[in-house]
Amino acid sequence: MRYLELKIQASEQGVEQITALLLGMGITEMSIDDPHDMDDILQKKHEYGWDYIEDDLKENLDREPVISLYFDEADPKAQQMAVMVKDGILALQRRQQAGEFGQQADLGSLTVTENIVDDGDWKDKWKEFFKPTKVTDRIVVKPTWEEYTPKEDELVIEIDPGMAFGTGTHETTSLCMKLMEKYLGEHPEEKKILDVGCGSGILSICGALLGSREILGIEIDEDAVRVAHENVEENHVEDAVKVMQGDLTKGVDFKADVIVANLMADLVMLLSEDARKHLTEDGIFISSGILVEKEEMVSAAIREAGFRIVEIAEDGEWCAIAAVPEV
Repeated sequence: MRYLELKIQASEQGVEQITALLLGMGITEMSIDDPHDMDDILQKKHEYGWDYIEDDLKENLDREPVISLYFDEADPKAQQMAVMVKDGILALQRRQQAGEFGQQADLGSLTVTENIVDDGDWKDKWKEFFKPTKVTDRIVVKPTWEEYTPKEDELVIEIDPGMAFGTGTHETTSLCMKLMEKYLGEHPEEKKILDVGCGSGILSICGALLGSREILGIEIDEDAVRVAHENVEENHVEDAVKVMQGDLTKGVDFKADVIVANLMADLVMLLSEDARKHLTEDGIFISSGILVEKEEMVSAAIREAGFRIVEIAEDGEWCAIAAVPEV
């Protein structure tokens, strides 16, 4: 098969804006080549047992991050989506030139390049940039094809996202994992978890490794459901984690102590009212995928749905919100 490849260059701040734009279009299949990620790895090379780093890798750090997208050349809808993406980037360029993002904002060059490629040229290319990532003191996310020797008490999540969103390296996912670890408490085995929009299944797996024995992951995309099932089996948590295809919580009969939803701002707001119905009285609703600039709007919707916000965690341009039912 042949694909239209779009490569978008931007600053780290620009990547946040573009990611939000793409997620808003329903695009979750992307690779982000951020040289700063490699910089973090170089800083921790001894943790990975590396004594030598090739010079060309070091030289590769002095450049902008690159977002890569691929669209089926034979699919008219995919080609239409590619045009929408290019129009969206052009709109970001105009907004930046007009100063809409503030004087201190720098989205980078926002350069788009196009190529026609065969699927064999790109489908595994992104794996070069997905390395073991330490999310918290205990949680490590490791791609299935990488070697990693865990330290004592570390929980290692084996993940192969395939074409599903969720590698653990994105701020929205890591924010969720940090809040899950915090609010599952001392007796996670007593807590049921509902993972809405589970993608690759990474948060469901995280919940199981933290100790929860009953987790339901819901995902609307059929391919992502398949990937999630594979990742659940890879981590040997199939006794605790069940994954089903569905649209948010529609038709779901499940009462949870923890609801986690790594979605988008609009979907979090849409989910909030239903989340209240699926949560126990002393449960907690953790949501992410929310740009900091939309934090107040989403917080207001969550409060209106009958929640009290107990914590807002931020990482870069993204935030996660933890809320409990208002009594």
